Amino acid sequence: MNIYVGNLDYKVNENDLKELFEDHGTVSSFKVITDKFNGRSKGFGFVTMDNDEEAEKAIKTLNGTTFKEREIIVNEAKPKRTDY
Repeated sequence: MNIYVGNLDYKVNENDLKELFEDHGTVSSFKVITDKFNGRSKGFGFVTMDNDEEAEKAIKTLNGTTFKEREIIVNEAKPKRTDY
């Protein structure tokens, strides 16, 4: 399952994101989205967990919690729009 993680502190790196989710199951991929021009974080990222049960548990547990002094938003990622 692909998981969206929003409202991240701009200092959060990919290892921070991985460690946050590893407490809830096996993480197969993780990515903090950055600006392509300056390389700075855009404040959100994605985590993929192959086990849907672990992913659901992580979403329920982490959504609305404080991580690095910011209340994060965690939910199932929506498919990327291609109709524009």
